[in-house]
Amino acid sequence: MWKKGKWTLLLLVMVGVALAFQRPAERYFEIAKSLDIFTTLFKEVNAYYVDEVDPEKLIGNGIHGMLESLDPYTQFIAENEVESFRISTTGQYGGIGALISIANKKTVIAHPYPDFPANKAGLKVGDEIIAVDGRSIQGKPTTEVSSLLKGQPKTEVEVKVKRYGQKEELIFKIRREKINLRNLRYYGLIDSDIAYIKLDDFTPGASREIADALKYLKDIGAKKLILDLRDNPGGLLNEAVNIVNLFIPKGLEVVSTKGKVQEWNKQYKTLNAPVDTAIPMVVLTNEGSASASEIVAGSLQDYDRAVLIGLKTYGKGLVQTTRPLSYNTQMKVTTAKYYIPSGRCIQALDYTNRKTDGSVGKIADSVKRVFKTRNGRAVFDGGGLDPDIVVADENFAAITNQLISTGLIFDFASKYCAENPVKPELKTFRLLDKDYNSFMVWVKEQKFSYSTDLEEHTKSLLEAAKREKYFPEIEGQLNALKNKVEGNKASDMIRFKSEITAVIEQQIAFHYALEHGKSEITLRKDRDINEAKEILNDAAEYKRILSPN
Repeated sequence: MWKKGKWTLLLLVMVGVALAFQRPAERYFEIAKSLDIFTTLFKEVNAYYVDEVDPEKLIGNGIHGMLESLDPYTQFIAENEVESFRISTTGQYGGIGALISIANKKTVIAHPYPDFPANKAGLKVGDEIIAVDGRSIQGKPTTEVSSLLKGQPKTEVEVKVKRYGQKEELIFKIRREKINLRNLRYYGLIDSDIAYIKLDDFTPGASREIADALKYLKDIGAKKLILDLRDNPGGLLNEAVNIVNLFIPKGLEVVSTKGKVQEWNKQYKTLNAPVDTAIPMVVLTNEGSASASEIVAGSLQDYDRAVLIGLKTYGKGLVQTTRPLSYNTQMKVTTAKYYIPSGRCIQALDYTNRKTDGSVGKIADSVKRVFKTRNGRAVFDGGGLDPDIVVADENFAAITNQLISTGLIFDFASKYCAENPVKPELKTFRLLDKDYNSFMVWVKEQKFSYSTDLEEHTKSLLEAAKREKYFPEIEGQLNALKNKVEGNKASDMIRFKSEITAVIEQQIAFHYALEHGKSEITLRKDRDINEAKEILNDAAEYKRILSPN
């Protein structure tokens, strides 16, 4: 537990840092005044508030509140959070190499990463964790279970699990290793000459992994490339620069950063010989593509090096720098905005000009500017990247989302694989009608229930009619609507059989063969990928898209 003096000192440092970038001659009085007010306020609250206050919590809330008023990326990192922060930025930790999650109210192995200790020891997707080193994990949050599994490399941990279809609990003694998570989820040929690479992160080594994958895929016949950056939240800027460098010549600017401290402003140029500057290329994006993903996609778009397909990106054009603070704490602070080669910044939310209620709005279309790509195509700033070809997102029905979020589809996949231990040919795998019927019966046995937005709106409409005394006049219509909604809901398992079946097939394939298996199922149905294949197989259309508007 921190002493309140340490927290006060830390807050002084934080406020000092926040104001240090102002001109000193004008700000010294404001700094001294603000710190004096805060110190005396805290002293009075601590002395006279009716109940005992927790200094750590009180000042911690003050710190987080102060930083939240700036933007969501400027964050205080407490001493006990530093290790988690390091793992998120480097992808490295000591442990067994498995992702855990909650599925159907059970703590399960969600993803034993290939070639790491958990996978090599024999842990499988869906194994329910019962105990770690003899300690029951019943009711413990996944963060605590994850901490028990982590540890120094070369130390041993005992994991007790329950596996579907086996009466006896299984015990695995696993030797921890240094885990260095890979950035590539999957790569392979998805047509005779079309390569597909799915990049999940930008931790150290991402560019090397893509370079190695691309060289391998070209050796086995790839003449076109799809780079998938969907749902990639970004990471290290230098990895983004090096990835762009694989596809454009040495000496070109990829991104520049501009902030208040001019000495920190920098241009990042390609420094190495590229791997391939001519291979026809599509980059897939969506609203989950952010930061470093947008640098890669945006730079390749600005140089007319790739066609962007999918949805508009997130729009994060802010750069963070980690600064050390007192008592082994740190602060991640926004220090600059980044600009891609056309000169545009793709930041979508305007944190500088908050509304009167404190909310943040998107940068207005009226102030967005037009920029030009190398070939003269029009592109815009201030709102993420617009793809060259928009493919509408496919939304799931409420029942499908609920079956996923509750873990019932995951759990059923565990059941299915236990009852069918021989892995089928996944490229042609289909869930049979009898298996889907079995799934419906099983879901009913789990006492599954859910609500839809339409159902909630209907309830609200009924309540409003009663409250405002219109109910007697429209009771018949409202009850008919309520019955219709409930009747539709009762048939949802049949109505949305196609999309539910597709998700079950993906999860079964993942249980059998992890990401490689899941990709063999999903790639054949992915609308973005099918659109990309169509463009890459039409040389004239590909050239037209990259030509001036």
